[in-house]
Amino acid sequence: MTEQVLHKGSCHCQSIKFTILAARDVDLCECNCSICAMKGFLGLEIPASSLQSLAGKDNLSEYRFNTGTAKHWFCKTCGICPLYVPRSNPDGYSVNWRCLDKETFRSHRIVPADGQNWEAIHPGK
Repeated sequence: MTEQVLHKGSCHCQSIKFTILAARDVDLCECNCSICAMKGFLGLEIPASSLQSLAGKDNLSEYRFNTGTAKHWFCKTCGICPLYVPRSNPDGYSVNWRCLDKETFRSHRIVPADGQNWEAIHPGK
C-alpha cells in the first residue's frame, strides 16, 4: 500500500483551512468541463474519509448546476474553490492542487479528463 501522509491546504484568504490524507506521489485530474476549465482546477480526488479536517466551512458558499450532483464550494471572502464534491466521485472530494502546500508532496502527474463529453462517456449517470 502507498504511504499516506498529511497534507495542508487553504483558500487564498486563509478563511478555509483543511488537511487531507493522501500519497506523496499523486495524479491530478485536469477536466475540460465548463466549470473546471474556467476555474483552472487541477483536482486531487480523495475518498471522504481522507478529509481529516475542514475549518471555516461556514464561510463556504455552494454552487450547483446541470444535474446538481456536484457541489462546488467557494470561499465567501476570496472566491477560491479549495475543494468540491465531484459528479464523478459523489462520495468523496476533489481537492484543488493549487490550494495545497506542496512541501509534503514528492511528485504529481496531470491526467486529462473529458468532462465536456461526460454524458456520452457515462450514459445513465
